[in-house]
Amino acid sequence: MQIGYAAMLEQFDPQTAIAAAAAAERHGFRGVMASDHFQPWLSRHRASSHVWTVLGALGAHTNYDLGPGVTTPSFRMHPAVVAQAAATLAALYPERAWLGVGSGEAINEHITGQYWPEPPERIDRMFEAIDIVRKLFNASLAGRDVRHRGEHFRMESTRLWTMPPTAPPIYVATAGPVTARRAGRVADGLITTGGTSERLAPLIERFFEGARDSGRDGSRMPRIVQLQLAWAPTEEQAMAAAMNEWPLAGLRARRGDVRSPFDMDQLVRTVTPEHVASGMVVSADPDRHRAEIQRYVDLGFDRIYLHNVAADQQEWLEVFGRDVLPKVVA
Repeated sequence: MQIGYAAMLEQFDPQTAIAAAAAAERHGFRGVMASDHFQPWLSRHRASSHVWTVLGALGAHTNYDLGPGVTTPSFRMHPAVVAQAAATLAALYPERAWLGVGSGEAINEHITGQYWPEPPERIDRMFEAIDIVRKLFNASLAGRDVRHRGEHFRMESTRLWTMPPTAPPIYVATAGPVTARRAGRVADGLITTGGTSERLAPLIERFFEGARDSGRDGSRMPRIVQLQLAWAPTEEQAMAAAMNEWPLAGLRARRGDVRSPFDMDQLVRTVTPEHVASGMVVSADPDRHRAEIQRYVDLGFDRIYLHNVAADQQEWLEVFGRDVLPKVVA
């Protein structure tokens, strides 16, 4: 079990994110997950750097595992381009890099002007994209070309000319049990976001079922969760940080189809402190956060990436490295 740092590139500029990830490692965090956004969720964040560029720098400033959590190889980027990026990162940092993929959100993916499909089609596109990435990884390691003709993508005969000794693992992001079972059949691990035990326990079980469908043991495959929280030295500061930096935690509307940070600004105007507190732990008490992290460990997650929504990352990393991480029981 490892607790890592979530580098939110839609919230922090590249230099701040890299410095925070390096500090996280010094304070006992293991691993970094970097978000892939073309636009931030809220205009007040004023950042959204290129994830693969920042991951290359993160690898040079840290010594732990790293990967995008998650990227979408379906709209802005063809799966072949994502495969090349992931293979290059893994060649730079062998045995450290992984590829996290998801079905995408309009705020990032609609910008190339394509039709924005409903969730079932987006999920189908994601799994076809995974098939292309796998084909490229396997063929390139074998020294041969590969091509693809599918429902959503085409790829002419080619290979990846830069490959690590072994292909990076592919982890699939999902929030639903049907997709989780499909992920268990084809992926090397599961990624999801925080939520109730009633939602997450069946998700893991469906993932295990999918792994068994493909003759594998899901309990030996990573189960990853990104957990948002709001910590600050006082309760008032913690709530102020949550309301200013991440009112998204209390948003009741679906955000996957929102196309602009300015539209999201309007949606979160209705969010109250009570809404935010129901969506994540908002507290100055390290032990409350420790108990919440422990809940995810007990549910069966073995990699937990923490995102403290407050703008000041340094003091939080020091406090959690000293008072929280050592007390979480695997």
